[in-house]
Formats: sequence, C-alpha cells, structure tokens
Amino acid sequence: MKPEIKDAAPIRNLRAGTPFLWCNPKVKKAEKVLPGLPLHIDDLRDAQARQYRFAPLMAELFPELGVAGGLIESELLPAGKLKKALHYPGNFLLKADNDLPVAGSIKARGGIYEVLHFAEKRAVDAGLLKYSDNYVKLLDPAVRKLFRKYTVSVGSTGNLGFSIGMISAALGFGCRIHMSSDAKAWKKERLRKRGVTVIEHDSDYTSAVAEARKAAAADDSVYFVDDENSVNLFLGYATAAFRLKAQLESQNIGIDRKHPLFVYLPCGVGGAPGGITFGLKILFGNAVRCFIAEPVESPCMTLGLVTGRHSEISVYDIGLTNATEADGLAVSRSSGFVGKFIENLLSGAFTLEDDVLYKYLWLLNRHESVKVEPSAAAGIAGPEFLLRSEEGAGYLEKARISPENITHVAWLTGGRFVPETEMKKFIRKGASVMTAASLPVRNIKRNRKDTEKS
Repeated sequence: MKPEIKDAAPIRNLRAGTPFLWCNPKVKKAEKVLPGLPLHIDDLRDAQARQYRFAPLMAELFPELGVAGGLIESELLPAGKLKKALHYPGNFLLKADNDLPVAGSIKARGGIYEVLHFAEKRAVDAGLLKYSDNYVKLLDPAVRKLFRKYTVSVGSTGNLGFSIGMISAALGFGCRIHMSSDAKAWKKERLRKRGVTVIEHDSDYTSAVAEARKAAAADDSVYFVDDENSVNLFLGYATAAFRLKAQLESQNIGIDRKHPLFVYLPCGVGGAPGGITFGLKILFGNAVRCFIAEPVESPCMTLGLVTGRHSEISVYDIGLTNATEADGLAVSRSSGFVGKFIENLLSGAFTLEDDVLYKYLWLLNRHESVKVEPSAAAGIAGPEFLLRSEEGAGYLEKARISPENITHVAWLTGGRFVPETEMKKFIRKGASVMTAASLPVRNIKRNRKDTEKS
C-alpha cells in the first residue's frame, strides 16, 4: 500500500516529472548543526591519515597514481569557454572526478577507501601490520594468504561495483558485485576481465543491494559494503573536501560569506554527495552551499528530504518509473542514513530530464573537450537553476548573494573508462537534442505555469 503524501508544490513537481529547483527549508547554520552530528572533523582527519598511510601501496599497485603520490585525486578545471557559452557570471569550475584514475568515477573515493579500511583492520588484527609500517608490506605473501580468505561484496548500478572490484582484485580479496538491471554491459565485462564475480539481477538498484546484503549475511568470510548505510564510504567521499580546499587556494580563489562556494553534485543513493557536503561544511561552514542533482524519474533523495521519510519512501510510491539513462543515478530509494545526516546541511536539489543531461554532456565536450557519462553532466545545470529560475533568484536575494561573487563547482562524477563507441553515441545524442530541447529552466517555468492552470 502506497503511503499517503501531502500534495505540496514540490511533491506535485516530483509526481509530474517536472524539472524544478527545491530550496531546503530545513537548512541551518553550520555551527548549529555540525556539533550534533555523529561524525566530526577528527573522523575526517583519521580517514585522510589512512589514505596517506596507504599511498605508497596504492602507487605500487596502480602506477598511474605515482604523479599524485599514491592518492586518488582529480583536477579542478576552470571552464571559461563553457561559462561564456552558458552566460554564467562569477567563477565556474569543474571537479573532474570523471577522470579519476583507477576507477574513473567519484565512486573511487568511497569504494576504494572502504576496502582499504577493511584490509588495514584485517592485517592489523592478524598481527601482520602496524600503523607505523610502510603499507607496501601488504603485498607480502603472508598478507596475501590472509586476504584470500575474504570476499568483498556490494550491490551497485555500476560505478561503485567497478571501484570496489578494482581495489579488491588488486589486494587479493575475492569480490562479488551484485549489479542491477540498470548497469551497463561494458562495466560488467570490464569487471569480469579483472576476475571479479558479477551477479546480474533483473531488478533495480535497491533490490540488488538487498540481495547482496542477504547473501553476505549468510557467510562470515564475506565483507559487505553497504552503499546505503556505510560510514566508511561516507568518510571516503568526505575527504575530497580537503583537496578541493587546497585546489581553490592554489588558484587564488577566496571563499567567504560574501564570496560563497556553490557545489552541484549528481545524486543516486546519496553517499557521495552526502559525504562531500559534510566535508565541505566542516571546512567552509556557511560559506559553502551544496545542491544535489537528480533525474526527474529517480529523485529519491529529493523525495526523501521533501517528505522527511528518507528511506521509508520510494519514487515508485509517487508514480515514477526510476527509468533513466543516467544509470549511476537510477535509484528508487535514498539512503536513510545520509538523508538524515544532511537534511540540515544541504541547501537544495534540482531535477533534470535525460535529454538535458545529454545536452550538457555535448556542451562539455564541445567547449571544454571534457568527456563524461550522462549522469556526470547533471551538475552543469546548477547555476542555470540558481541564476535563472524564480526559485533561484528568490533564494539568492534572500541570502543577499551577488551572482558575480559566486564560485560555482560542478562535480563531474564519471566517464573515464566509457568505451569510445559508447561515448560517441552519447555525444551524437547530445547533438541531436541541442535544437530539440530548451534549457532546463525554460522547462521549469513553462511546466510550473501549466501546473498552476490545471
């Protein structure tokens, strides 16, 4: 039986699949929220310290990380040509997690960190590793023998499974990836070539995770990475805030209340955008404002936040299909852990049609020679919503923020390992919709007026 839902304006937009900007009425000042959360700056520093301990090993396992000292990090790219084409005032930058080494997506941050955390604990508990050791020691035969006793398991639409499969195989763990019906064939094939066991499901992401969790519970040798509830995944994503802060400083971009940072994050179940929002709020406080981007058919986090029901409500409950070509965002039910964690930190959310994702994908390639998968392009629309919708204009006016003073960062979440044939299809589709579809805010205004008339 579907739950009863009040017919508020945001719910009407969600039900109708209407692209819109939602400004979170529950957001509070960082200094009032952060002290009451279950995680704090010390947890973030501990996670970062662990990443540094593993850096020598990571550089050994993945030579492409040598230039970054064994850390998995992406560039912060100025996007002057795209900014000019879209007429965005202020600074406009791209956080290029689409080009992250090893796994090629934002999921490398959380997924790889969680497996490293598990590996460290197993080795330390077995007396085979001390925190003061060079972690290249984890390549020793005795450690490898230990790791072969364990299997890492996860449910995924693709990218998280890919990142966990890569690091698990490299460390010597067995690995099983339960993949939903939305997962791309090339991602499954790439994992199998790495010796990872891929278990295909005919159901959606939420069901695949449930099956993976159930299977892992029956076997003590299986470590289940819980994408919906994992603190370690969350912290792995959150440490990105340290590096973004350093990158902004290196480009002489000052961030304060009068010159705020606006960050736009594509959102599936919520772990990556939630963790990054948390990390940025710790470092920048009220000077940063984070917004999530979701497909109109899969706005699970927006729905959970708007209703306050988080994981207790699904997009199916309001008549949506969860069908989107943004496979990384095809999630019907959000993480309750993440939703409750960020409900007073997140500034808002916006929803997009698939055609608009392809349009921004095409524009990124055309103006910046940056290639991404469809879900990764969602954040590019952020300034459009904030600057050119009635809701966005009202938000900026109320906050007394001048558009010229904003530094916008669109987080590009995946794309590096998309096969060239697939990428060409994406770009061709983007070109085909350029003249057929208007910019998202025009859709918002038209659809909102239509809704008011009905």
